[in-house]
Amino acid sequence: MANQLHVQVVAVEERIWSGDAEMLVARTTEGEIGVLPGHSPLLGLLKEPSQVRVKLQGGEQLTYDVTGGFISIDANGVTVLAESATPAQPATATAH
Repeated sequence: MANQLHVQVVAVEERIWSGDAEMLVARTTEGEIGVLPGHSPLLGLLKEPSQVRVKLQGGEQLTYDVTGGFISIDANGVTVLAESATPAQPATATAH
């Protein structure tokens, strides 16, 4: 699909997740960035520790706790290259 973003989340030792998404949100040392399909090329240093959120079609969201690394955006999509990346624990309570 043309309106999908190809995303790869990769840690030093393994590929954590790969697939198509509507959007990726990451926190870099320069601030938080949202990446949509067609984003301009960019290489950024991930703030540590932080989280990367992958928003999938249908509203589902995958969240990873990351330590160190980079985010690379090019014509093929976005790659998160982290020193470590683990699925974030879901929040136990939400404030309204």
